[in-house]
Amino acid sequence: MERRQQRKASKWDWRQFLAKGMVKKLFVAGIVAGLCGLLLVNIFIWTSDVSKLDKPAPQPTIIYDQNGEIASKISNSSIEGVGFKQIPKEVIHAVIATEDQRFYKHNGINYFAIMKAFFKNMLSGDIVAGGSTVTQQLAKNAFLTHERTYTRKVKELIITKKIERTYSKDEIIERYLNQIYFGEGAWGIQRAAKTYFGKNASELTLSESAMLAGLIKAPSILSPFKNMDKSVERRDLVLFLMEKEGYITQADVEKAKEQPVVLNEEKVEDEYDGKYPYYVDHIIQEAMEKYKLTKNEILSGGLHIFTELNPTIQKGTEEVYQNDNFFPASQNDQLLQSGAIFIDPKSGGIQALVGGRGQHTFLGFNRATQLVRQPGSTMKPLAVYTPALEKGYEVFDLLQDRPLDFGGYQPKNFDKKYRGEVTMYDAVVNSYNIPPVWLLNQIGLQQGTKAVEEFGIPLHEKDNALGIALGGMHEGTSPLAMAQAYSTFTNNGTMVEAHSIQKIEDIDGKVIAKWKSKSTEVTKPEVVQKITYMLRGVVKEGTGEKAFLEGLDIAGKTGSTQLPFANDGGTKDHWFVGYTPGIVGAVWLGYDQTDENHYLATSSSGTTPVIFKEILAKSKSELSDEKFDLSTVEKKYKSEMKKIKEKEEKARKEQEKKDKERNKGKGKGKEKNKEKKDKDKERDEEEEDEDEDEDEDEDE
Repeated sequence: MERRQQRKASKWDWRQFLAKGMVKKLFVAGIVAGLCGLLLVNIFIWTSDVSKLDKPAPQPTIIYDQNGEIASKISNSSIEGVGFKQIPKEVIHAVIATEDQRFYKHNGINYFAIMKAFFKNMLSGDIVAGGSTVTQQLAKNAFLTHERTYTRKVKELIITKKIERTYSKDEIIERYLNQIYFGEGAWGIQRAAKTYFGKNASELTLSESAMLAGLIKAPSILSPFKNMDKSVERRDLVLFLMEKEGYITQADVEKAKEQPVVLNEEKVEDEYDGKYPYYVDHIIQEAMEKYKLTKNEILSGGLHIFTELNPTIQKGTEEVYQNDNFFPASQNDQLLQSGAIFIDPKSGGIQALVGGRGQHTFLGFNRATQLVRQPGSTMKPLAVYTPALEKGYEVFDLLQDRPLDFGGYQPKNFDKKYRGEVTMYDAVVNSYNIPPVWLLNQIGLQQGTKAVEEFGIPLHEKDNALGIALGGMHEGTSPLAMAQAYSTFTNNGTMVEAHSIQKIEDIDGKVIAKWKSKSTEVTKPEVVQKITYMLRGVVKEGTGEKAFLEGLDIAGKTGSTQLPFANDGGTKDHWFVGYTPGIVGAVWLGYDQTDENHYLATSSSGTTPVIFKEILAKSKSELSDEKFDLSTVEKKYKSEMKKIKEKEEKARKEQEKKDKERNKGKGKGKEKNKEKKDKDKERDEEEEDEDEDEDEDEDE
């Protein structure tokens, strides 16, 4: 009874508490807090400066090489700004219908789209959707980086509100269309009209307007120059959305679809494409990713960017890539592609790079830095031989080279032969496949994967297999990552992070970004000496012989990867990663799209080492003739090498002797056969004579 009364008293106390007006107080406090927050947001909006949208590009950004000399200039001056009246209403309607259907109705922010994106992000556990309006896209492109964080999103919303309060809707859409990227190096609607259709923006048809509006979502994928079917499919979707929004009729849609797409075959001169275009592309990417600068700041900020570019090596690399004689013939419908990069192993400075063959596209795909392909046998020194040497194995230890089965995985040598046992040196020099897989199994798979990651190459969870010994990766890696990894071998076991930018100054000369060197001790000096001893053998007498260049001490490793379809002789990717005491480089060769008609017909020994050598030959004036310091290992292995050479020579002579005896035996056999044939012939002739005599007797 007492407990019941206590509960009643408790309930009564709570009601009294509510009756005292606490709810009202909380409600008032909530309103005050909301008003304070709203006031704070408005203060941020009022103090945000968006006046740069009124300003033309002040000066081009200047790129300097490692000597402090001007190497290149980049600017968005190629954006031919057009006024609102010069932009066809079809373009504006197409963009609004596709990118922001409530553009003329909202105040810069589409709250419904934001909530939809918010719930989508919550479900995915990451930021995968944005719900951005045209004004938000303008704010992001002009003032912010492209990182996907909630902090950046809040900044974007504040700047968006300020833009909406400062400019009219027509001014916003005009600035948006003059700054947005349409692919193929075309910034702004005017350059896009000229690039794709060879005309001014004011002359665009409905069909062309819809096609350009459709490119904004993914310009590199939807470009009609690369994929006409996808581009037309996207155009038709834009036309459908325009009809849905009431901008055009069904008859307009049908008429636009019937119009043939006539592309401009003549390349529009792109003022971005100055000297060293691929290197400049990488500088821009690095400035955006490492130093959080926006494209707009880089292209129109009048910056001074000091780099690690070596003009001699860069020119030499570009000259080689412009000479088709150094590359296998391509198929008519697809150019055989390649990428190369060279790094100073001591500083990590990127000396030179070329990201492709053929026509360059501003900020297009860079195969030297952005390519992700399986590295083939160039992975062996990283995943197998380095950790094996660390475990106590030696260069001339014997490794198994026989048919092996590791739970269904059966590695094969390129020549399909087995040799029983081979030394580690021979396995490396001749790029045998079975020995490194066997060796990785011996030292433990985890030792190999750990080593690869210590070399700076990230692995996928599916890479946890013995195939990693031969470069079998779920995704792959880039020439940049491979060159950086191999720099360890020519820098006493220490790997310095690769970079292209030394420092960045603003238009007034104030340093706004500066490189801070980052290095990692990957392995011990005695280990890299042994690795270099073997990799130098690859170039002197192995699969990398065609990389040999008189006067330079070169070590390196070739690599090839299997085709994704049955073909005994062909390969998908060719690699060569090599180094001297002063420079390290990686070269990749292959098709962007590999299929039954587009693949490499040989192994890598005759392709990528040649490209590597030719680049070094053209850069020789900048390269040191310093030799590798291998005195310790050479002394240690001299007697073993001598024994092996003597053993090989003895085996060679014995084989020659056997061959001679075999040939001699064949000769004697031939003589006996000849004697037998002669005797048979004589006997046949005698029998014929006897038959003739008998015939004569009968006639008589």
